[in-house]
Amino acid sequence: MNKIFKSGGASLLLATAALTAPVALFAQQEQPAEGEIGTTVTGMPPADLTGLTAGPDIVGFISARNSEKIRVVTADGNNTDLYLSEGTKVKGSAGLFGSGAKFTTQSLSNGLPVTAKTVQWGGGLVATQIKFRKGDMKTATMIRTGTEQGFAEQTAATAALRGRVGDINQYNIKGTTNVNFDTGKAVLSEQGKADLCAAANSAGGMNNALLLVVGYTDSTGSQEFNQELSEKRASRVVNHLQQACGWKPYRMMTPTGMAEADPLADNETPEGKAQNRRVAVNILVSKAVDGM
Repeated sequence: MNKIFKSGGASLLLATAALTAPVALFAQQEQPAEGEIGTTVTGMPPADLTGLTAGPDIVGFISARNSEKIRVVTADGNNTDLYLSEGTKVKGSAGLFGSGAKFTTQSLSNGLPVTAKTVQWGGGLVATQIKFRKGDMKTATMIRTGTEQGFAEQTAATAALRGRVGDINQYNIKGTTNVNFDTGKAVLSEQGKADLCAAANSAGGMNNALLLVVGYTDSTGSQEFNQELSEKRASRVVNHLQQACGWKPYRMMTPTGMAEADPLADNETPEGKAQNRRVAVNILVSKAVDGM
């Protein structure tokens, strides 16, 4: 049985914040008050970010923003402030069932899950690229309409969006079927097709069972390519389950792609990579129904 999600028991606490606009061409580092974002700027970030030292990739939820910065809360609850530049590229993926689309920094709203590539600048980080899914954008927009747009009023919105993933704790995993793929491909084998229908048949015999589909890759290729490939694999599995195996869409949890995260085996060997090129189909039953 594979562990698909990891979540801590503690609630995510988001600090309230306020932004101080950059001053002229230089501002001394100031000790920020608790819950505020400090100011360390040397003018505005340049439009051309090439040649700057690469920073870390930041993955999390936007909890606050203004015209110059966004604040991203990561899974461990830490806040990371990212400057926005004219050179910041924003990409919105249509998710599992569509192609990508182009957006601007104005598309970045509070509550939106994002993945950001960064460079170091002026003692802080500038986002060179920010990616998100259009489906998540719709959810974040719905949440935002009920909350004030700003750094001080986003705790409830972000927690609500985060709760979608936290709900997985309300289910027991009753079984997992792994379907494997060839390198760089999202084509189901005949054995894989048979295994999927067997999993659907097994889940059909359980009261109120749901299926959670998660796609993965090995370590071959870039992170961006592997993210798209893992989503395509998950999409292909979902389509087969519904069209060939008769699994009802309303009994399917939102599928996702996890790229090369959570490998089953060592990516340093061909055998290990073969195990990691997979889609995991998890049978979930509510703990309330399961009596646990």
